[in-house]
Amino acid sequence: MALTYWDYLKIDELLALQQPLSDGPEHDETLFIVIHQVYELWFKEVIHELDYLQTLLARNDTPPALHTLKRILTILKTLVAQIDVLETITPLNFLSFRDRLESGSGFQSYQFRELEFMLGAKRADAAGRYPEGSVGRRRLELRYRQPTVWDAFLRYLDANGYRVQEDLTERDVTLPLQPSPSTQRILIEVYRTNPTVSAICERFVDLDEGLQEWRYRHVKMVERTIGTRTGTGGSTGAEYLRATLFTPVFPDLWAIRSEL
Repeated sequence: MALTYWDYLKIDELLALQQPLSDGPEHDETLFIVIHQVYELWFKEVIHELDYLQTLLARNDTPPALHTLKRILTILKTLVAQIDVLETITPLNFLSFRDRLESGSGFQSYQFRELEFMLGAKRADAAGRYPEGSVGRRRLELRYRQPTVWDAFLRYLDANGYRVQEDLTERDVTLPLQPSPSTQRILIEVYRTNPTVSAICERFVDLDEGLQEWRYRHVKMVERTIGTRTGTGGSTGAEYLRATLFTPVFPDLWAIRSEL
């Protein structure tokens, strides 16, 4: 029997995954479930692309690295655009099924935590929020010990003739990224003399900015929907999300802007 569209994409299984829990069920709960499942699929793809990006940087293969970064940036724009759809759920309509979420919260998305780890925003306690032996805990523990995209970028700079300090290329990758004056001096030289490598730098800035844009739209959506209420899953809701705003994941690329 020939392979069909619905078999290849597992359409029947996919469409069976939206299972509202509210009585009725409440009309908007289906949209809420679909949006968040789609978010998780996009997070999966971004993680997939970031892994590939690190491979390309390790090969010093600039053209496909630029293409991969463009794809990631396009996905981030899609993630932001989906908030427009989510905001069609009014506060009253959300409250009609919110209690059914119980302890469930987007705060618990291990894929988004994994994505943050890959970009360098690591926290030693993050994996401990997931049960021992769970998929989320195993994946975060693995990512915690792995080099970040920024580590791959520093080695890429080194491969292109820029002498990155060894304590940076061989740093403890479990620690959050910190600004580096020596790296900033290299980046200034790159921008002034090497258009090819500086194009990679600019795409990294775009990636950082795109993530910050998504965080901002996310926090405003939460404020619009639940105000200052405590978030589901025990988080502080909008208060927690506001604390993540305007913190770049690649601080060196922002620190040099006034020096160019």
